[in-house]
Amino acid sequence: MKILVLNCGSSTLKFQLLEVDHKTSGQDKFKRLSHGVIDRIGDNKGTVDLYIENGSYMRDAIKSADHGQATRIVLEWLDSTDLLKTEGLGAIGHRLVHGGQQFVNPTLIDDKVIRDIEAISSLAPLHNIPALNAIRSAQEVLNRNVPMVAVFDTAFHHNLPEYASRYAISKELSDKHHIRRYGFHGIAHRYMTERYSAITSMPLEIIKIITLQLGNGCSASAVKGCGSVDTSMGFTPLEGLIMGTRCGDIDPSIAGFLARCEGNDIGEIENWLNTKSGLLGVSARSSDMRELLKAEHQGDKRATLAVEMFCYRVRKYIGAYLAALAGADAIIFGGGIGENSPDIRTRICSGMDWCGITLDSVRNTNAVGTEGIISTDDSKIKIYVMPVDEAIIIAQDTIRCLERYPI
Repeated sequence: MKILVLNCGSSTLKFQLLEVDHKTSGQDKFKRLSHGVIDRIGDNKGTVDLYIENGSYMRDAIKSADHGQATRIVLEWLDSTDLLKTEGLGAIGHRLVHGGQQFVNPTLIDDKVIRDIEAISSLAPLHNIPALNAIRSAQEVLNRNVPMVAVFDTAFHHNLPEYASRYAISKELSDKHHIRRYGFHGIAHRYMTERYSAITSMPLEIIKIITLQLGNGCSASAVKGCGSVDTSMGFTPLEGLIMGTRCGDIDPSIAGFLARCEGNDIGEIENWLNTKSGLLGVSARSSDMRELLKAEHQGDKRATLAVEMFCYRVRKYIGAYLAALAGADAIIFGGGIGENSPDIRTRICSGMDWCGITLDSVRNTNAVGTEGIISTDDSKIKIYVMPVDEAIIIAQDTIRCLERYPI
């Protein structure tokens, strides 16, 4: 069976074509046949990168008006290769950022599900609407002959205890408007959790770990057993850690204060907090951690401050989650920054030997984009780097969903 995984960002479409080997189990049962990304969707300067695992590679400039057109490009390219000729496409798994309170399990997509996802898209308009465009486009291209499954980023956090998921506002308002801490990056946090269980042979039921997804968007999760018991993102992905362009935790009255002082409506202020803040806002230079580290080495003090604030916020959350979990077995670094920046990992872990966190400098330096342990042998809390592959989780859930609801 071959599964196509589509992962829609606000201006990107990533895909992987996976072949399932039912003779094996866990994450090893998936063989990647192809992958790629269409970037800068809706921009005249868009690009497409397409890879076949035998070494074939294509990069080209491309114009795609929306994620629906980008999906057509992917499906037409796959059809032009030999990858689907013998067996065809068995299913498509879609990543959906927000499932609200309704969608807490992988869900077989039909017209009603599409309408229900559309009804909650105001909670994540930059991501759910592009994903819906991709779903509709795939239905049209494939004449609805291929089953499709929606896998929700919020599902991993659905069972947060009420004291962690509730905001301290009126219960009537919370219930009326479905306001709670939903959490995001759940597929990534779940991947790190299941992968940690696999490489340590520790049963999921007894795991206590802190997972860090650090990229342009950043989040932390306290994981106990099979799920999240606390997470840094909340009602929207704006809360929590400092990110590339998002401010993270902030006094909520600042939004109203700025609206009054600057003469802008609240929607514009929210846009500033989401797109002009974070590393970019503090540094006034870039949202890219790599560029900020270079600038710091050149003496840019604002870049230095942005990096220091970023690392401090992550370290503070680690401390909070150690308290929430009453200790942890391990800390897992994932995401583009977490997987590829030994310098940032060093700064985050600096000064935490008091709680049993001791980084091995050689292991840390050598772990760039590769999986491995980076703590010392005698560190009470183990530290791992773990490149995240969300497509594997989406493919796993797609299979499970189809087994539960066969077509």
